[in-house]
Order: sequence, then C-alpha cells, then structure tokens
Amino acid sequence: MKPPAAVSKFYYGWVVVLLAFVSLLVSAGIRSMPSIFMVPFEHEFGWSRGGISGVISIGIFLYGLIGPFSAALLAKFGIRRMMVIALAVLAGSLAITPLITELWQFKLLWGLVSGLATGMMANVLGVTVANRWFVERKGLVVGILTASAATGQLLFLPLLAHITVNDGWRHAVYTSVAVVLVLLVVVALFMRNHPYDVGAAAYGTSEVVKPAAFQGSILLTPLLTLRDALKNRTFWLLGGTFFFCGFSTNGLIGTHLIAACGDHGIEEVMAAGLLAFMGIFDLVGTTLSGWLSDRFDARKLLFWYYGLRGLSLLFLPYALDTTPTMLVVFSVFYGLDWIATVPPTVKLAAQEFGKEKAGMVFGWVVVAHQIGASMAAYGAGIVRDMTGTYTTVFVTAGFICLIAAIMALRIAKKAAALPVSVQA
Repeated sequence: MKPPAAVSKFYYGWVVVLLAFVSLLVSAGIRSMPSIFMVPFEHEFGWSRGGISGVISIGIFLYGLIGPFSAALLAKFGIRRMMVIALAVLAGSLAITPLITELWQFKLLWGLVSGLATGMMANVLGVTVANRWFVERKGLVVGILTASAATGQLLFLPLLAHITVNDGWRHAVYTSVAVVLVLLVVVALFMRNHPYDVGAAAYGTSEVVKPAAFQGSILLTPLLTLRDALKNRTFWLLGGTFFFCGFSTNGLIGTHLIAACGDHGIEEVMAAGLLAFMGIFDLVGTTLSGWLSDRFDARKLLFWYYGLRGLSLLFLPYALDTTPTMLVVFSVFYGLDWIATVPPTVKLAAQEFGKEKAGMVFGWVVVAHQIGASMAAYGAGIVRDMTGTYTTVFVTAGFICLIAAIMALRIAKKAAALPVSVQA
C-alpha cells in the first residue's frame, strides 16, 4: 500500500473508461454486421435466412459463454493484454472474411472466432473496469460502458450499410479491419490495468492499493463460482430475466429488424438508420439507467424496463404495417431501454455476491442473456422461412418481456450473500 494519492484535477480512470467505451463500441458494431450481410449473402451465395441466422446464433452464444472466463483472464493477465489479443484475433478473422465461399467458412469465422474475440470485449470488460477504477459513480460508469453497444450500432450500422449497398459487403469488412487495427495500437499505448499502475487510488477513495494477485484456475474458478451461484434464488431470477432480455434485443431486433423491414419494402440503409436511431436513445436511456441505479431500487427499475420493452414489441407489427412515422415512434420507446437493464442487474449481482465475485457471476448471467439471444436469432430465421413473416416472433417476445417484468419484482430486496468458497 502506498501513501494517500495526491489530489489531482484529472483522473486517469476516465481515459480507461474512454478506451473501454470505444473498444466496446467497435466490438458491438462488428458483432452486428451480419444483420447487414443477411440479404447480400442470400443473393450472392444462395444461403437460406435460417442458415445465416444459425451462424449468427452460434456467434451470439459464444459471445456470452466466454464472459465468465473473460473475467478470470482479465484478472490474471490484465485488461490491456487481453484487449490487444482480442482485437488482433478480431482483425484477423475480419481480414479473411472476404475470401469465404461456403457456409461452413462463415460459421468458423463469425460463429466461432469472431464470437470469442468480441466476447472478450463485452459487458464483463465494462464491469471489470468499473470495479477496479471506481468506488463512487460506479453505476454511472457501468451505464456509460453498457451504452457503448448501442453507440456502436449508431456509428457503424448506417455507415456499413451505405458501403454495402454502394460498394459491396467486402468493402464494409475492409473498413472494419482498418478501424480495429487503429484501435489496437491506441489500446496498446494508453490502456492501464489498475489505478495502482498510474499511482492513483480508485475514484472515491484516497489510498493507493496494489491489486491482489489472481488466485485459482482460469477454467475452474468460473465453474466453481457458477456452482455456488446456482444455489441462490436471486441468480436464477437474474439469469431468467436476462435470458428474456437477450431474446428480445440483440437476438431478435439486432439480428432481424433490417431483414423484417426489407419484407415490408423498407430499404436496407433506412432500416439500419432505425437501429442507429435506437442507439441514440439507448445511449441516453442506459446512461440514465446507471445514474438511477445508484439511487433507486434496482428491482423496480427492471420492472419498468422490461414492461415498457414488452409493450413496444407488441406495437412493432402494427408499426411495420403502417407508416414510417410509427417505426420512428417504436425506435424511440424501444431504444430508451434496449440495454438499460444492465446497470440494475449488475447492482443486484454485486449486492448479492459481493464486489470480488460480481464480475464472474454477472458473466454467467450474461451467458443466460446470450442463450436467449441465440435462440431468438436462429428461431426467428426459421419462423420467417416457414411463415414468411416475423409477426409471431415479435408478439411472443413482447409477452415474455412482460413475464420478465414480474420476475424482477420477485428478487429479494435484501438477500444474504453466498458463502465464499472460491476467490474470484
């Protein structure tokens, strides 16, 4: 332990937050690219909507599954090293993508490699940064970093859709490779693992404390954490609500909205613009959610978020069948709480399992989220192939969000923490 840190007007943790925000932004933008490529791949390769959706489904699942192990890797090897490795792997998989000719190659690059690489830069990264660098304003930081996923769509999707329509999908991929390579260099130069590395204390404290070394196995520790968490009712409720969250967001809307708009004669660039418009409002809504989570009952926040999302999804089939104005209305209300559920979920996990285990436990909650997203991504494509419409899936998602709202209120307000059997 060092003496109390000198008072400084500038806190380097905000640089770390900015780098994490941009990395999560780019990762989310790249993760959403297959939604733009769905129609071009149908036309160029003759692949079915269900087949392409299956690849996206695999990627979404692995994106979530790597989360708990990502938390362990970040703890053992450091944030900067793991981010550089993930960005390098992602750049490599992107660079090879224009050479694909078969569906199995798409599965390998976007189902396996890209899924694992982007999974290293998912919500667990944001939670790790917030827990290490902040004691005060932690909820706000989680909200900001969570909102980066929506901002990734805001910046990337309309641009990549425009490039795809005008120059072809391969040029969109080359653009993404260039962005990832630039980001890799910036992260390697400026990212830091812990406040101790710059002689600072965590925000809200005054003592500079050296981080404890990671204890345990990278593979075994997350599994032992899951074993303990499975004994806890709150974990099941958080995982269940997040399963429905994933089903109704990136698995369904993030993957299929552009294609659904195409079924109603709406051009791809305009449809991508709707997702970007949602991103604007989710950036506001999720950041505000982080601020609210620092001040109000997280269970009640989740009740309102899931309830309002469910109503907006029930409204979507009507919006698609009427005027573009109705789609804009949907984009506003749906966008405001697209991933606003993350800050209160993180808060509840930390309250229940403690700061040390919160990142790994939340990683397993995210696995449930991605299983739901994976099922929606694949299932919606199959239902569309069978019925010619997405209406049934949108309505189903709306009702399960209303169920999730009720589940959120079932979470105990004050629950005893799990007995600690492993050091996460």
